[in-house]
Amino acid sequence: MELTPAVEPSVGASPRPRRLSRSVVAGLAWAALSVAIFSGWFVVTRFSVTRELGISDIMVLRFGIGGLLLAPMLLWPGRRLPPKAWLEGLVFALLWGMPFVLLVALGLTLTSAAQAASVAPTTMPIFAGLLGWLFLRERQGWARWLGYVAIIVGLAFLIVAGTAAHGAPNPWGIAALLLAAAMWAVYTLLFRRSGLTSIQSAALICVWSALLFVPAYGLLGLSHLGMASAGEVAFQAIYQGILMSVVAVITFNRAVSLLGPSAATAIIALVPAVATLLAIPVLGEWPAPAEAAAIVAIVAGVLLAAKPVRAAEASPTSSKRKEDP
Repeated sequence: MELTPAVEPSVGASPRPRRLSRSVVAGLAWAALSVAIFSGWFVVTRFSVTRELGISDIMVLRFGIGGLLLAPMLLWPGRRLPPKAWLEGLVFALLWGMPFVLLVALGLTLTSAAQAASVAPTTMPIFAGLLGWLFLRERQGWARWLGYVAIIVGLAFLIVAGTAAHGAPNPWGIAALLLAAAMWAVYTLLFRRSGLTSIQSAALICVWSALLFVPAYGLLGLSHLGMASAGEVAFQAIYQGILMSVVAVITFNRAVSLLGPSAATAIIALVPAVATLLAIPVLGEWPAPAEAAAIVAIVAGVLLAAKPVRAAEASPTSSKRKEDP
């Protein structure tokens, strides 16, 4: 659903007070649910990959279970997709499927939950905004540009403060997280123009990722599931296979559809603040005072970057469209 441009009041008419449209409110609600799930994912994934389970186990639980749950959405009679949609789904799976999870899990292994959650989600809206501006001619507006700057400054201070308190982060881990953020941003821009629904996109990502990874997981003997407790495996199966593979993808896609890729990805940049708070009781990772201050700067940048752009400024072609007979 696209945002409906506001109708300009006639000359002499008293201006109506601006109110958030229902689509914006719904988009914010979907984005908030995505933030909650994504934030917990950084914490619960680091909890397991630094103990018994490996990255391969996290991936097979996420996409194997997610693929089984969502495959009927693609194969049910009357709901089958054309070959073009399956091809788009393969591209989506390469951007936000198996390679994405592999990169983030690698970053989580080499850094901390707070550092990983601070790099990937916060740089994603910046990548999305820059790519939309460069290739799609999307005008961001001064508030979003100021928000991007605040996010970058806050992220820089967060990494510096974390280095002083916990040691320098692994550069390969940071590079993996930045690459994952860029891939995630490209996905958000492509999804909104694909014509696929949120559920169809989630199903295609899970099914394609399962087809690409599960056979290799079994043939190469990559399983460490037997080394972890049954409770941990069950918890990861629910979080990875249901919450992340199904619920989070659907909620994030709905946020992108209702708010637009730039605003939706900016809200996801709130993840580091939530993940940092969750890491305290779960992982015992306490942020330094300077880290907390940096997170506040990031939140301020998110609020600016998530500000909706006026319809007249959203696209340079919008004004031309209005002038056409």
